[in-house]
Amino acid sequence: MPPAPLVDPASIDTTRILADQEAIRLSNPQRFEMEQLTAIVHLDLENKIIIGFKDVSTAEFWVRGHMPDYPLMPGVLMCEAAAQLSSYYVSQVRLSAGGFMAFGGMEDVRFRGQVKPGDRLILVGKATRLHRRQTTFDCQGFVGNNMVFHGRMIGVPIMAGDDSSAQT
Repeated sequence: MPPAPLVDPASIDTTRILADQEAIRLSNPQRFEMEQLTAIVHLDLENKIIIGFKDVSTAEFWVRGHMPDYPLMPGVLMCEAAAQLSSYYVSQVRLSAGGFMAFGGMEDVRFRGQVKPGDRLILVGKATRLHRRQTTFDCQGFVGNNMVFHGRMIGVPIMAGDDSSAQT
């Protein structure tokens, strides 16, 4: 059984853009094929909630091979999108000064639906731990009102020029 939605997906207004891809780039280091966020549409620092989305297109690097004639967004990229959403939140509360919050792990991840080219993957994150050494966010992804994945994303700090941490 899926968890209760962190927010009612029907209440999410994706037309009110707080940060577009250019603004996201000011906080998140991912570029080119690894940019997994299209926009941020809600940022609630008091309740520690962030909402954004990824518009999935036919031009995604994985479409040709995952799966031929029936492309499905890989689950690991859904989790990457959620981690990028979480990292954006951390940058906005200035917890990652001098670096950025990198993807440190994930727990309790479940995939419950498909994401295909043409879909808008709505991402919701709620910070459950905010610390300069590690952050944790409960994250959920929706296509329409259907929850397609959920899990806990863990972030660890990476300082600019720091090569002491292994990253994938």
